[in-house]
Amino acid sequence: MSLELLFLGTGTSAGVPLIGCDCRVCTSSDPRDQRTRPSVVVRYADGAGVERQFLIDTTPELRVQCLREGIKRVDAVLYTHAHADHIVGTDDLRRFNAVQDTALDIYADEPTFEVLGRMFKYIFDTSMNLNKSFVATLIPHRVEHGVPFELHGATWTPVRLMHGRLPITGYRVDCGDRSVAYCTDVSTIPPESLALLTGLDVLVIDGLRHKHHPTHLTIDRACQYAADLGAKQTYLTHIGHEVLHAEVERELPDGVLLAVDGGRV
Repeated sequence: MSLELLFLGTGTSAGVPLIGCDCRVCTSSDPRDQRTRPSVVVRYADGAGVERQFLIDTTPELRVQCLREGIKRVDAVLYTHAHADHIVGTDDLRRFNAVQDTALDIYADEPTFEVLGRMFKYIFDTSMNLNKSFVATLIPHRVEHGVPFELHGATWTPVRLMHGRLPITGYRVDCGDRSVAYCTDVSTIPPESLALLTGLDVLVIDGLRHKHHPTHLTIDRACQYAADLGAKQTYLTHIGHEVLHAEVERELPDGVLLAVDGGRV
């Protein structure tokens, strides 16, 4: 199979609809306005033709997202950064250990592993698991920005992004003649990273809303990055409740679409 992305979630950190909000997006009957926290599955065939699946980020809804999309196994997990909406679902990875009867490789930068180690100490320090409960068995692999690595027949390149003042990780994946990049939670792309994001078939990039936000791209700025980078197709993700799908998508330039939960590209 060719390189494919499956959007598990495309919403902002609070999801859409928001608890206690009666705005027109949060009360919309359009299923495209129902957005869980942001995550994707990357799929491709390895050199032997075996389909592989890789999860980027573990959201609070990970279990529900996987049940909804029929995800029964993953070959590895990659993290963008350690904010709650991207790591809280880590405990649910134990189910993949049980189904696959093996440990699970996880990839992240050093600051993300520091937070994971504190938040899920019982996973990474077995002496903390006093009841000897069944917890996830994870094998950490530290990534460095700009240093590619091979993963089951594809090249993954961690890309340094800025989420406000916080450096985080995007991922470019090159498999055969197809290339995609996933850049959520970004407010600025450093100049040295722009060169790593050229020649893409698909760019997935943060597009929170129209109004300025200190740690996320506006829709207009995301569209400008898309034009500058020249991706064949761009999808906006990490979308807030200010964005009514049917209305905003009509305004987007050619080659740019709003991602939706359950969408495949």
